Amino acid sequence: MDLVADMLDTTLRQRHSEFCRAIRVCPPMRRRFSRLAKESRLLHNADRFLARFCDYPTLVRMIRERFDIFHILDHSYAHLAHELPPDRTIVTCHDLDAFRCLLDAGGTPRSYALRAMARRTLRGLSRVYRVTCDSVATQDELLAWRLVPADRVLVIPNGVHPAYRPHPDPSADPEAEAYLGPPVDDAPELIHVGSTAPRKRIDLLLKGFASIKKCVPRARLIRVGGVLTPEQQRVAAQLGVKEAIVNVPFLPQRVVASLYRRASVALLPSEAEGFGLPVIESLACGTPVVASDIPVLREVGGDAVQYAAVGDIDGWRNAVLGLFGEQRQHPDRWRARREAGFAHAGRFSWTTYAAGMVEVYRDIARRNGHASSTHS
Repeated sequence: MDLVADMLDTTLRQRHSEFCRAIRVCPPMRRRFSRLAKESRLLHNADRFLARFCDYPTLVRMIRERFDIFHILDHSYAHLAHELPPDRTIVTCHDLDAFRCLLDAGGTPRSYALRAMARRTLRGLSRVYRVTCDSVATQDELLAWRLVPADRVLVIPNGVHPAYRPHPDPSADPEAEAYLGPPVDDAPELIHVGSTAPRKRIDLLLKGFASIKKCVPRARLIRVGGVLTPEQQRVAAQLGVKEAIVNVPFLPQRVVASLYRRASVALLPSEAEGFGLPVIESLACGTPVVASDIPVLREVGGDAVQYAAVGDIDGWRNAVLGLFGEQRQHPDRWRARREAGFAHAGRFSWTTYAAGMVEVYRDIARRNGHASSTHS
């Protein structure tokens, strides 16, 4: 979500400054309690709650008369819409995770307080003029739950950061090598980029990797996005693959791009996604992808990606081994696969994304009698 905000802000300033002046409003979190005990999760969450539901709404009320258009770029902050004029407010909805505790009756029980916060946030989302979604899959889920009227929702797909490209980067490649060491011919590398949240299905990633490693003993897994949870580490140890996993923190885009280029195959075993940026990031770097066969990843990856059913370990192993074999034995087909991936990733542009958003801003400006508009 930070990436979306950064790229939209940059592109608006570079390409649309004649129409709108983009001003970011993102106040820092005040550390009222967590400064007393920095390692306390409870105190940290208390500070987050006050920042989200007290400080930020207070600031928004103070500035609501200064701007013509308001764009909330993270749907989990849609409660701010209660402080804003609904006919001049947009929310970008990346997925429905923030509302899952209200929608999934059979899910993990949540506290009354969490459900109350989710309910207020959802009411904010339902009152704004436009809701933009990253994918048709997210739009369809919003409409299936009847959370927003159909005439208020539209899809504007995300783009690919310019750092993701197939060519070497002398400024980033040495930094990637510092994490991984030099490449080894008979030690192919797989990469997974993302958090360790339950929907990412790290358990399936580890089981799939263990199955692949039985056939390719020197294979390694590059895990970008922080360390595995204690439970995930326990599973990796039980499967005998813990020492073959390189855990890398979230890094600058150019270094992540270098890690993609190093890998033979990218894996995305998620059971749910709002968009699936790693799919197009990897393709843009020339690295083939095996992804879960779910609608949103089919939508984003198209025919440029290979798919396996969520939880089908044999299917994941066979898809990856097939790609390994193609890389070694059929270089022409491998090159054609990479070129198809470049072409597909090229369809996703932050320039196009910003242009789509500007059309929404223009619509609001016309409806409110403004020749031009300021966006926050």
